[in-house]
Amino acid sequence: MSRLPKLFETPRFRSVTARNRIVVSPMCQYSADEGLGTDWHVQHIGARAFGGAGIVFTEATSVSALGRITHGCLGLWTDAQQAFMARLVQLIESAGAVPGMQIAHAGRKASSQRPWEGGGPIAEADGGWRPWAPSPIPFVEGATVPHEMSVADIQTVLGEFRDTARRARLAGVKVLEVHGAHGYLGHSFLSPISNVRSDQYGGSLANRARFLLESVEAIREEWPDDLPLFVRLSCTDWMPGGLMVEDAVQIAKMLKATGKVDLIDASTGGILAKGPVIPSLHPGYQVPYCEAVRSGAEIATGAVGLITTPEHAEEIVGNGRADLVFLARALLVDPYWPLRAAHVLGAPQEIPPQYQRAGFGRR
Repeated sequence: MSRLPKLFETPRFRSVTARNRIVVSPMCQYSADEGLGTDWHVQHIGARAFGGAGIVFTEATSVSALGRITHGCLGLWTDAQQAFMARLVQLIESAGAVPGMQIAHAGRKASSQRPWEGGGPIAEADGGWRPWAPSPIPFVEGATVPHEMSVADIQTVLGEFRDTARRARLAGVKVLEVHGAHGYLGHSFLSPISNVRSDQYGGSLANRARFLLESVEAIREEWPDDLPLFVRLSCTDWMPGGLMVEDAVQIAKMLKATGKVDLIDASTGGILAKGPVIPSLHPGYQVPYCEAVRSGAEIATGAVGLITTPEHAEEIVGNGRADLVFLARALLVDPYWPLRAAHVLGAPQEIPPQYQRAGFGRR
């Protein structure tokens, strides 16, 4: 009997078991209406859930209107948004996948145009809003100078994280991920590039990590002990004076020590709009950072970044370099990538009966 590919083992986090190690990474669709999802989200999420992934994240979901990246970002701060999230959760579960949601605040990257509109900052006079950040340093030249958050402001945002976690729980979400990467609020507190505070939230790495750790604490006040909590980290800022992988290992150790975090979703970059060029952009270029966090902090990790073939995904988890593989662009191109991967790797396939005649072994 042939061995079951590692990619198609059933990982367990607390009380949650997924059907395989393939994760639909949170991918912003910028298609919501005042934070409320639309039919676009239903078809987008539904296709990828029925495509065979183990865990399906909706997308970065804002804790407040002020915390959105764009006018089109999904949110979870109203009853209507909660009802829509419950609809997505039911859809994901009906497909046999685990429903996940990434809880987020855009920080100084807020009040931006959607990518296909240019992605630039929107001035308050043009319908934008003033972003909040740890320090009054714009993300991009010409953007509104962010409001430097007071300690009271920080407590306000922590309360919003707590409330959104409650709404996610009531909607039936089974995995939450805190967005602490890519230049958004959590990352902007962590990085010395964007955080020049002199109070208890700035200076040392321990102080800069305080907001993220307090976010985890606030979320866990509403998020059940038997459900997993992931954290996405940028494991390097790709620039001198910024976060290095050694810092990411230390942050992961702090998160693990809380006993409240189950996995680090290991990404990189995003602290500046025009940072240095990544030295070598190749398939799996972020996996070494994932490995470093996994071994250095002794915590489960997820690998992400230019992972496009079943063989590469299997190598990553099969060789113990990560516990999960997060896919984004590959699943935008092909929602049924997991079914094709199962065929390629010789794993059992659970093809929806309506699609069985398609023959997922063929290209």
